[in-house]
Amino acid sequence: MQETPFCLRVGHLLPYSMLDSNITNFTKTSTFILLGIPGLEAAHVWISIPFCTMYAIAILGNFTILFIVKREPSLHGPMYYFLCMLAITDLVLSTSILPKMLAIFWFNSREIDFSACLTQMYFIHCFSAMESGIFVAMAFDRYVAICDPLRHSITLTNPVVAKIGLAVVLRGIMLILPYPLLARRWPYCRTSIIPHSYCEHIALVKLACTDIRISSYYSLSVAFFVIGLDVVFITMSYTQILRAIFSLPTKDARLKALGTCSSHLCVILAFYIPTLFSSLLHRFGHNVPLHLHILIANMYLLVPPMLNPIIYGMRTKQICNRLLWLVTRKGT
Repeated sequence: MQETPFCLRVGHLLPYSMLDSNITNFTKTSTFILLGIPGLEAAHVWISIPFCTMYAIAILGNFTILFIVKREPSLHGPMYYFLCMLAITDLVLSTSILPKMLAIFWFNSREIDFSACLTQMYFIHCFSAMESGIFVAMAFDRYVAICDPLRHSITLTNPVVAKIGLAVVLRGIMLILPYPLLARRWPYCRTSIIPHSYCEHIALVKLACTDIRISSYYSLSVAFFVIGLDVVFITMSYTQILRAIFSLPTKDARLKALGTCSSHLCVILAFYIPTLFSSLLHRFGHNVPLHLHILIANMYLLVPPMLNPIIYGMRTKQICNRLLWLVTRKGT
């Protein structure tokens, strides 16, 4: 019996008959096939239940944050403007992957146009970079509020907040733009099958039958520049914040200051830890089963958008009180 060949180094065997018809030279209008979660196809419907639940919570929670901040004039400040930016980013991130993923899980709709695949890839990485930038802006806001509270309203005026937000958006747009531009240039002549549940950058360009070191090195540089530098800036901010907090004269003052930062720290950890773990696993976890890798890659895009409004809703007194007031008023 002829041995089944490895057609792609993706961590599992794909039968030759499955790929034979797909091994061709694709044009820019090619259709690609998303496998979903390879090896767990029989459980796709069951996997969709928690994913769909997380998406529903993310949509409801983030729209609630936006609604409360818009309706409550006392929340029209820098911290809540950045929180609204975070909510919008989370809505775009989760919506970029969930509808197509659920179509794969529920209807076996695996095909995706090459242009649509590049668009999805761009939105995922672009808004992930924006979210990281928003965390830096929020850390700076907390730094000024705690370390120099008398100058907070002077330093972070509405025009300054708008400029910071614009810089975060432009940075994400410009840094990630080469991803689809480079990916569109490569010839794809190996297979049309993407062993993933969404169009992840490296998973797509690995299908090219040419040297993709430019794409690989650029994506690694962007990851270092965005995640690496942002983590450094956040760490520096919170080092100064903690010094200022522990130098406060009373225990109550220290606890109050820590309380204002705890929700932000929880959100930061919920975003950066899975992101870092998924990135390291993607590049160095060659012995990790593919389905585990794909599950982790999905979770780091779905869990933060679900957790962020929950954490801020529970830990931010103004938002929690306003939400309770709205609920009790409608109940009477």
